[in-house]
Amino acid sequence: MRIDLHTHSTASDGTDTPAQLVRNAARAGLDVVALTDHDTVAGYGEAVAALPTGLTLVTGAELSCRLGGVSLHMLAYLFDPDEPELARERELVRDDRVPRARAMVEKLQELGAPVTWEQVARIAGDGAVGRPHIATAMVEQGVVPDVSSAFTAQWLADGGRAHVDKHELDPFDAVRLIKGAGGVAVFAHPLAVKRGACVPESAVAELAAAGLDGVEADHMDHDPATRARLHGLAADLGLLATGSSDYHGSRKTCRLGEHTTSPDVYAEIAARGSGARPFTA
Repeated sequence: MRIDLHTHSTASDGTDTPAQLVRNAARAGLDVVALTDHDTVAGYGEAVAALPTGLTLVTGAELSCRLGGVSLHMLAYLFDPDEPELARERELVRDDRVPRARAMVEKLQELGAPVTWEQVARIAGDGAVGRPHIATAMVEQGVVPDVSSAFTAQWLADGGRAHVDKHELDPFDAVRLIKGAGGVAVFAHPLAVKRGACVPESAVAELAAAGLDGVEADHMDHDPATRARLHGLAADLGLLATGSSDYHGSRKTCRLGEHTTSPDVYAEIAARGSGARPFTA
């Protein structure tokens, strides 16, 4: 089995619609794919309706969190999307996205970058607007050569000249909310230092004690030594170790199935999730 547990659609900051994403996952030879858009479940219905025969869809989300001034992401799988407390927190994060994006556009304009809110809104479409949409606008205007070049201290990285903070969950609250909604909590790309500051491994241990289920070890932003380190940390803490592409369509260079999760780990995630069940066409 080939299992990819971290992908994004146009419901957040990917370039594939949910229907295109599941069709592309099947073409890429995947057996299981998780839809984990940022702080939203808006893509679920379309993805389920378009699910190709033989492909299993795991519903999920990637929740925005912050600990000690460090931004991090928590993957939530198989939770009840209607559970009110987690739904309310997702709504708070989404509601903060538009004013935050507008403020970053204003900062970019002050820095001489010819990016407009109308351009960013067009790129985002119906998706949950975020920094990748702004970065794409910067590429269109020739400010930077590619999306990743916008995520630097000069521009949009945490603490960068055009960065603006947003509402983010405490990760311990995120784990509690995910578990309370019957879901499974996995720390996304926890040691992706190229993205900026990371929380210390001691924080991963504290999250594990608070109910964290796993860490995303095999990811494009982890080099081989980091992946090995995370697999060891997971074993020491009794956590699941997942792998995935973090696919965003054409917005990033990663390919569907570039990294995958073992069938045994996927089976454990499916067994632990009680808020929803995987969909199979």
